[in-house]
Amino acid sequence: MQGEGHTMEHDRQSDVGQAEGGRLAADRAVDAAGLVRYAAGSIVSRTLVDSAAGSVTLFAFDAGQGLSEHTVPFDAVVLLLDGRAELVIGGKELSVGAGELAIMPANVPHAVKSSGRFKMMLSMLKH
Repeated sequence: MQGEGHTMEHDRQSDVGQAEGGRLAADRAVDAAGLVRYAAGSIVSRTLVDSAAGSVTLFAFDAGQGLSEHTVPFDAVVLLLDGRAELVIGGKELSVGAGELAIMPANVPHAVKSSGRFKMMLSMLKH
C-alpha cells in the first residue's frame, strides 16, 4: 500500500509505553493515538504486532493523504483513533470518525481518503 504520490514513513520516535527492544510493554495501557505522529505531507505508520496470525499497525495521515484502491487477501478491521476518514469498501463510501470501526472483507477492493488529518489502527486477520 502506498500513499497517493506522497511519502510513507515509519515512526521510530514514539516511545510512549515501550519496553526494552522497542516493543510495547505488556503491563500497562497506552494511548494508541499517541503512539504515532503526524508528519507534513506524509502517511506515518508504526507496526505494533506482526505475526503469522496477523498484524496491527497504526497510521497517521496528514490532510489530503490517502491510500488508493487495492485489495488484500485478509479481512481487516479499521479503528479510527483521531479525526474523520472516508473508506470506500466494495464501491460504497463510508464516513468513519474517532472511536468508530469498520470491517474491510478479504479480496474486496477498498480505499482510504480524507481532506483532514486522521489516525487509524489497522488490524489484518490472516486465515
